[in-house]
Amino acid sequence: MQKRPPTVTAEQAARLEPGLARLGALGQESLQRLAAIAPLLPPGLREGLKAGPIDGQTWCLLVPSNAASAKLRQMEPALLAHLRTRGWNVQQLRLKILAR
Repeated sequence: MQKRPPTVTAEQAARLEPGLARLGALGQESLQRLAAIAPLLPPGLREGLKAGPIDGQTWCLLVPSNAASAKLRQMEPALLAHLRTRGWNVQQLRLKILAR
C-alpha cells in the first residue's frame, strides 16, 4: 500500500511555491488598491466593484455595468494619480464588465 503525501492547506502551498506566493501577493495588492480608491468613489459605485488582476503597470477593475464603467472612465485620471501618490506605478486602468 502506497503512503499518500501529507495534505497541505492552500496557504501552506502558497508559501512553499514561489509562483503561488507571487500570485497571492498580487491578489492582496489588488485588494489594497481597491481599498485605497474606495473613498474617492461615489457610494453607489463602491459596492459593485471587485479588484481584478495586476499586469505590470495595468490594473484591472471588475465593474457591474456599462454605466459604472463610464463613470470610472471619467474618474480614471484622478484614480491613477491617487494610486501613484500611494506608491503604486499604475499607468492604465482596465475595466471589465462582470457577466451576470
